[in-house]
Amino acid sequence: MATATPWAQTTGAPVALTELKLTDYRGYAGLKLAVETAPVVLTGPNGAGKTNLLEAISYLSPGRGLRGAKLGDLARLDGTGTWAVAATVSTPAGPVRVGTGADPDGESERRVVRIDGETQRGQSGLVEVMGLVWLTPAMDGLFRESASGRRRFFDRIVYGHDPLHARRIGAYERAMRERARLLREGGRDPVWLAALEETMAENGIAVAAARREVAARLAGELDHAAGPFPGAHLDIDGTLEQWLATMPAVEAEHAFQTQLAESRPRDAETGGAADGPHKSDLAVHHGDTGVAAGLCSTGQQKALVIAILLASARLEARRRPPVMLLDDVAAHLDDEHRGALFDEILTLGLQVWITGTDEDQFDGLQGRAQFYRVNDADVAPSDQKGPSV
Repeated sequence: MATATPWAQTTGAPVALTELKLTDYRGYAGLKLAVETAPVVLTGPNGAGKTNLLEAISYLSPGRGLRGAKLGDLARLDGTGTWAVAATVSTPAGPVRVGTGADPDGESERRVVRIDGETQRGQSGLVEVMGLVWLTPAMDGLFRESASGRRRFFDRIVYGHDPLHARRIGAYERAMRERARLLREGGRDPVWLAALEETMAENGIAVAAARREVAARLAGELDHAAGPFPGAHLDIDGTLEQWLATMPAVEAEHAFQTQLAESRPRDAETGGAADGPHKSDLAVHHGDTGVAAGLCSTGQQKALVIAILLASARLEARRRPPVMLLDDVAAHLDDEHRGALFDEILTLGLQVWITGTDEDQFDGLQGRAQFYRVNDADVAPSDQKGPSV
C-alpha cells in the first residue's frame, strides 16, 4: 500500500502558494507572481484573465482542472504549442516545488507532473502536497446535473482528508479500463481478469469507505451550521456504500469481486462496469427544510455548496488547511453571506484565491488580503492596502 510522502505529514500549519509561474498558458506568455500566505483577491474586467489564473492553479491537483478543458486547448495560441504551470508551496515541512505541463512527447491529453524536480508516475502525488478545492459559476447547477459532477466535487473534498484517495481512484479506473479492453477484444483469460477484478474490488471498496467516512465527519459540522449558511445532510448513494453499511469491508470486497466476475458478459457488451464507485452519487438535503438540494432555489444551492466547502475546510484546518479557489463568488452573495464567508476564511487562516470585477465586493478583506488587478493577462498589485505582517 502506498504511503504518504513527508510533506503530507502536517499539523494544521498554513499551506499556501507563495510563488506562481505560468508559461504559454492560455493568454499568459509568461507570469511570475510572488505572494504571501494571506488570501489573494484578483479583480478586473470580464475576460481579463482572472479565471485563467485560477484554472492554472487548479492543475496543481489531479484531474482536468476547474473548467474540465481539453489539455490541448490550454496552450497560448501564439506560443510554442506547449504550456507549463509551476508553483512553490509553503508547507509545515518546508517549501515544496510543484509543476505540471504539456507532455513533451506530444501526447495532447497527457500532462507531466513534477514534485521537487522529480517526475511523477501520475498526478495523485499532488494532493499529498496541497489540498485544493474550488467553486465556480459553472457549479451553480451541481445538484441539478449528472452524478459525475457531484462525485468529482465530493472526491476532491475527500482528497484533502485522505490523500491516498486519489491513488485508489486512479488504480480502480486503470484496472476498469484494462478489464473493459480485454472484454471488448474477446479476451477471456480468467486469471488476468480475476486479477484486474481483485484490484477493482480492493480499491473500489477503499474509495467507498473513504467517502462514507468523510461524509460522516462532515455531518457533525453541517448539523450545527452557524451564521447564514445552511446546515445540510449528506449521503453517498451507491451499491458499495450500502454494502459497507451492513457488512465488513472484507465481505464487501468479496461481494464486489463476485459481482464483477458474474457481469463479464454484460460488461463486454456495454463497456466499463455496470456497478461500482464510479456510479455512486452525492445526495444532499437542506438542513432546515429537508428538501433535496436539486429542488432548492439557485441561491440556496450555492449556499449549500459553500456550507459544505467551509465545513470541510474546518475539518481539514485541524490537520492541513486547503487552498481554496473561488471564482466570481462574492458578486452573487448578499452582504450577510459575503461577510460570513470572509470571516470564516480569515478565522481558519486559509489562503483563498478569489476573483471579482469590483474591488468594492471585497471591502471585508481590506487590510487582511493581497489585492491584485488583472487586465489583459497582466497582473499587478492594486492600490488596496495589503495584509498586516
